[in-house]
Amino acid sequence: MSFLVERSITVLADPDQIYPLINDFHRWPAWSPWEEMDPAMDREHSGPDSGVGATYAWRGNRKAGSGSMRITASTPERVDVELTFLKPFKATNQVTFTITPVAAGTEIVWQMRGEQNGLMKLFGKIFSMDKMVGKDFERGLRQLKDVVEKSR
Repeated sequence: MSFLVERSITVLADPDQIYPLINDFHRWPAWSPWEEMDPAMDREHSGPDSGVGATYAWRGNRKAGSGSMRITASTPERVDVELTFLKPFKATNQVTFTITPVAAGTEIVWQMRGEQNGLMKLFGKIFSMDKMVGKDFERGLRQLKDVVEKSR
């Protein structure tokens, strides 16, 4: 069973002020909605500092779980990330951020696509992925907007 979670926000800034915050995992703690789940979680960066090949892995408490993210494609208009969860369940999802200039500033669209298999397929019949992570995407986008707009 496939799923798509998508949220968007408009930020009062140019795309070049937003792209570096998404393209560099070292900068995600300033806005990521999951960083606060376990402030003591182990974090590891590898590969280049930003862009294609940059990797971020984490191991945290039960709520934060463990997994990794790797940037697989990167342009100022779009950043693609392969997201792999190890705990509390195993899954690999594709995440895309699109960064588009609009009249009011820049629109950021955050998408996650994947397949629910095995236990997650059963779980998905009761709880949709959109309901499980949609609010996190909304919070993350609001926090990203705040970081960018306050730095102007």
